[in-house]
Amino acid sequence: MTIPIYQVDAFTEHLFGGNPAAICPLEEWLPAPQMQKIAAENNLAETAFFIPLGNDFELRWFTPELEIDLCGHATLATAHVLFTILGYERDVIHFHTLKAGTLSVHRNGDKYMMDFPSRPPVAAETPSGLLEAIGASPVEVLRSRDYFLVYETEADVAALKPDFFALSKIDAIGVIATAPGENCDFVSRFFAPSAGINEDPVTGSAHCNLIPYWANRLGKENLHAFQVSERRGELWCQLKGDRVLMSGRAVTYLKGEVFL
Repeated sequence: MTIPIYQVDAFTEHLFGGNPAAICPLEEWLPAPQMQKIAAENNLAETAFFIPLGNDFELRWFTPELEIDLCGHATLATAHVLFTILGYERDVIHFHTLKAGTLSVHRNGDKYMMDFPSRPPVAAETPSGLLEAIGASPVEVLRSRDYFLVYETEADVAALKPDFFALSKIDAIGVIATAPGENCDFVSRFFAPSAGINEDPVTGSAHCNLIPYWANRLGKENLHAFQVSERRGELWCQLKGDRVLMSGRAVTYLKGEVFL
């Protein structure tokens, strides 16, 4: 048995930037343990699998360690593959997911705009070991799915050097670090060693938290953001009620086949 596989760099217009994701189109679902093994073999932050559902698609995402509830960059990468390689002709794709509901991706010029749920972070107790693991004290600690640490400056976020082993012991999928941007509205980084990803280059799901927080703090609905990882990614964001819109670009890196 062979299945197609594509690798796409998401939230960038340049190869070797943004966040790479593997995309595997299927006619029907493989057993979850087999999809997990493929994701582990790919060793990327996420591998996305999708099957057709009428004019829509069902979509699932796997890190090297587990099936994740929501992933932005692999959703954008999947839409890119459908629009640019697999001949999808409509201007919007609807993805049905297990835990995040229906997600839509619109083709908008050279960008793709994703419609995701807003997940505002709320004040939280700082768990034992978190600040020691992250390596610098924030001015604010909040949480949604992930811990959400707010720093004073972009330089503070860029300078973080977490102890990933210690961070993997924190009871959360990931940790978001964020601050006002020097040349944009806000910047962020995302660490998820417990999910097999020490640092995720660009994280759409984290922006489900970041967008409502910064929209409220800055008093504006439209925001421009960078995730300041080594690979760096760029997002155009909007808070729209209980939804967030994220736009970004993507480029194809490879096409191939998986032999099972």
